[in-house]
Amino acid sequence: MLKIVENDPYLQPFEHALQARLDYAVGREQELTHGQSLKEWANGYLYFGLHLEVHGSRSEWVLREWAPNATAIYVKGDFNQWDKREEWRLQPVGNGVWEGRWREDWMQHGQLYKLLVEWQGGWGERIPSYAQRVVQDDNTKLFSAQVWEAKVESQKAKVESQKSKAKSFKGLKKGSPLFIYECHIGMAGEEEKVSTYEEFRQNVLPRIQQLGYNCIQIMAIQEHPYYGSFGYHVSNFFAASSRFGTPEELKALIADAHSRGMAVIMDIVHSHAVKNELEGLGNFDGTPYQYFHAGARREHPAWDSLCFDYGKTEVLHFLLSNCKFWLDVYDFDGFRFDGVTSMMYLSHGLGEDFNGYPSYFNGNEDGDAICYLTLANKLIHEVKPWAITIAEDISGMPGLAQPMADGGIGFDYRLAMGIPDFWIKYIKEVKDEDWKAGHIYYEMTNRRMDEKTISYAESHDQALVGDKTIIFRLIDADMYWHFEHGHSTYMVDRGIALHKMIRLMTASTINGGYLNFMGNEFGHPEWIDFPREGNGWSYKYAHRQWSLVDNPNYYFADLNRFDQAMVTLLKDKLQPIRGKYGVHLPYDEKLWDNEGDQVVAYKRGKLIFIFNWNGQKSFSDYGILTKEGKYKVILNTDAKEFAGWGLSDDSVEHFTTPDQLYKKQKKGWLKLYLPARSAVVLEQID
Repeated sequence: MLKIVENDPYLQPFEHALQARLDYAVGREQELTHGQSLKEWANGYLYFGLHLEVHGSRSEWVLREWAPNATAIYVKGDFNQWDKREEWRLQPVGNGVWEGRWREDWMQHGQLYKLLVEWQGGWGERIPSYAQRVVQDDNTKLFSAQVWEAKVESQKAKVESQKSKAKSFKGLKKGSPLFIYECHIGMAGEEEKVSTYEEFRQNVLPRIQQLGYNCIQIMAIQEHPYYGSFGYHVSNFFAASSRFGTPEELKALIADAHSRGMAVIMDIVHSHAVKNELEGLGNFDGTPYQYFHAGARREHPAWDSLCFDYGKTEVLHFLLSNCKFWLDVYDFDGFRFDGVTSMMYLSHGLGEDFNGYPSYFNGNEDGDAICYLTLANKLIHEVKPWAITIAEDISGMPGLAQPMADGGIGFDYRLAMGIPDFWIKYIKEVKDEDWKAGHIYYEMTNRRMDEKTISYAESHDQALVGDKTIIFRLIDADMYWHFEHGHSTYMVDRGIALHKMIRLMTASTINGGYLNFMGNEFGHPEWIDFPREGNGWSYKYAHRQWSLVDNPNYYFADLNRFDQAMVTLLKDKLQPIRGKYGVHLPYDEKLWDNEGDQVVAYKRGKLIFIFNWNGQKSFSDYGILTKEGKYKVILNTDAKEFAGWGLSDDSVEHFTTPDQLYKKQKKGWLKLYLPARSAVVLEQID
């Protein structure tokens, strides 16, 4: 019996489907690799694209491209006045592959080029599918590939210097809580412009380290023609976006993060591709189905993009090589896979309710896509055993975040996408006096015990124009006029209190990790609106106002200080243990749930978390039944340093009061003062 079924007996009726899923992935791997490992097979980026090959004392440029429908391919660029010339023609070498070779002095670093692809009845200019450097012309706005053989010593020395600092980095401690700082390089600066890798490394990286996060998740790395797409419409899968800087600067950023003890993962988009033909893979060799499905399955019905055909060997080679490329060449530590729900189902998950196990095994699954995801996870962990893989899935597919050997798809974590939806719905639709503490706790902890998840209070999507962040839903316009110390209103006080409690409840109930989007930790004001035609191509709302959090006169600084205290405490105190499902964080145990009082308490290891969601009542000598002993307060959302009222003396040690009814269980009552709208964390110290 598969371990996934042993862990969850409700999956027994579907064991055959799960076994077939696993067998298909195993068989497909054998077909692809012919006895090699996936790590040895997925080397497309070393073969295809443009490379400077060294043959003894002689070097030559080699360019290879897969274009089975092409009748001829030429290289045009700065080096040949962009003319179609016979000496720049590629030759067919079999299996739809074309190759060209030229002396080293025929091309120079920094020169621009494209392919001229001809097919029966037509032709088109294309960027090589494996191009590792793609740039946009400021005037024409057209994209071109760029010869990139960085021998500039200053750049090389910078990268080597950073690498030497980070050479000992071998990932985070197994099972330790993951605290992810999700960020976007371009909008990470204070100025109203596209920020750079180097500016991020110098100005933002130290902030993330100071806050205590141990992992950075970078969005929009793969080249995309439209900046406002947030990086989700990828055109060039092997090219790091040049609008943020050079490959060497991105490598230096990653190495610097490693030297600070932080893992770096990227948002990888293999769920679809941009439809563009001049920049992307659409109609690359004159056929619409080279990389993508033919017919009705080619275009995504909701995303205006193209859907990969994961059943094709060449597509698997392309995408798996892409995974290895970012780990190998740039030294990323893993990926957050975008759009996994869309990949796994023929319906893309659209219109599905996924209200029971039969809905996962009713013939709606895309077996080839699930196979690809399974092989991708295996490959990634072959390349880097400590790698982190996270699936963005709303469906709840069983086994998604379980090992392939157990019958799973192999992700390390799945995003707990229902949590941010819950918080927004609660804030929008439920009156404060009707907030049910026990229900909130249930929503935070409702998950499969045999899978690790990444919890988050709000996503980057909620910060975009047309939606609202948590802080704006709570405070709204009062933030503009009443966020300076001494000028608060009831809306501001309430919003600040709930903002801290919501984050603490979300982060303290994790069973894998916690994620925060850049700036949300301190309640960044306003929304994200990338430059577009509708706003006059303005960068006014596509940057981060760090000066606000650096100003001690504003409440932003207090919220930032709370986030730092919260992350640091949980990272240090929630130490992994070994249990039934392997190495994981201590399970939480509910100690108290009083719906009338709106109070809930739970225990994790030696920590006790107590939340009073009541906005009207504070409680004196409130009793929480727990293990006998001495406890001290180690975090209080109501502390003055966190923009609270400071109503409790947190230096006082608390002792449990014995109760004869619970003597055998060695339990007693903690009697505490619980201010309205506050949460406290206590640690047992004997």
